[in-house]
Amino acid sequence: MIRRGSTQDKALLITFMKRTYQDIFPNQDFSHLWQTVEQYLSNDTPLWWVYFIGKQSDIGEQAEDFSLSPIACLWMGNAIDQITGLRHAHLFLLYVVPEHRRRGVGKALMQYGETWAKARGDKQIGLQVFASNAPALDLYNQLGFQTQSLWMVKELNSGE
Repeated sequence: MIRRGSTQDKALLITFMKRTYQDIFPNQDFSHLWQTVEQYLSNDTPLWWVYFIGKQSDIGEQAEDFSLSPIACLWMGNAIDQITGLRHAHLFLLYVVPEHRRRGVGKALMQYGETWAKARGDKQIGLQVFASNAPALDLYNQLGFQTQSLWMVKELNSGE
């Protein structure tokens, strides 16, 4: 089940953002993420939550098993293409809890986001992904994303 989030979901969104980054950088402090959410989460940057609804056997009868906590989220926003100057959709966050990965949830959410972007007239979706995040890179490549630019950084030592 997919539910549209709201600006009231800030704390939950921050939790999911922390989980995303802790998968790759487990010893990092991410207390600063609230600033990103405060700055970018709005009614124009939609957020969707996925809840697991399944069937489990209950003494021979089928009973719904509903997870009260979301198992995945997608947060979309806006960006400006630096070449054309046109607005386009931008993926801020895609996260699926580990026990629900590799089941098509991330792919389905990306298709949901693509439908949203097309409906508002966007011609492309942009995203940023860490080069070390092989599972995400695989998913995005399967979905037809291509590298357009590389974000490069250089650490600066204050003593030099």
